Amino acid sequence: MTTPSDLARMLADAADRHARRGGSRDVLRYTSQSRSRGDSDGSPDAPTPAIMPARRITHARVTFASLDAQELPVVREYSAGGLIFDGDRVAIIARHSRSGHLEWCLPKGHIEQGETPQQTAVREVHEETGILGEVVDSIATIDYWFTGSSQRVHKLVHHFALRRIGGDLTVEGDPDHEAEEAIWVRFDDLDGVLSYPNERRIAWLYSRKRDS
Repeated sequence: MTTPSDLARMLADAADRHARRGGSRDVLRYTSQSRSRGDSDGSPDAPTPAIMPARRITHARVTFASLDAQELPVVREYSAGGLIFDGDRVAIIARHSRSGHLEWCLPKGHIEQGETPQQTAVREVHEETGILGEVVDSIATIDYWFTGSSQRVHKLVHHFALRRIGGDLTVEGDPDHEAEEAIWVRFDDLDGVLSYPNERRIAWLYSRKRDS
């Protein structure tokens, strides 16, 4: 059994080892960025794989989230959409979230049987914004989970960059009537307008890809 004095001695030893290593602090980094090209020392110019911080010791009672969700059936959903460009502006839509809030997001929707993700992106963008586009680049795929009342959903959303080749801005063609409004936004302003962090990340990734 570990006594309070044992614990104090363990913490003191850990602090002493940390000081001998120079007292460097753990840094939380992200895995999504690669090393910069031509770095001779291999140092990253952007986030690299995470370094886990030291485990915090606590005597508080440990609790866990409900495990009931693990018993729910898993359903996989696949969607596609993305950034539809007209010059330096991008069409986005307003739709209600599951909680009822109006949020600004990128046009996207479920991949239908027999469609490729690229075909879905063109169709969904046209339905939700009225703009007909053609895919010019692949950006990234968002992969996430959420839990409903009767199932756990594993969702993958493929994002593409599209160029406008026709159409006019309207939500009248949305068969599901999910899009409340569609507007043009300058690409550089998307970070301040899009509601979802993952979609702001998509815009950021494409800005880096376009500028590289």
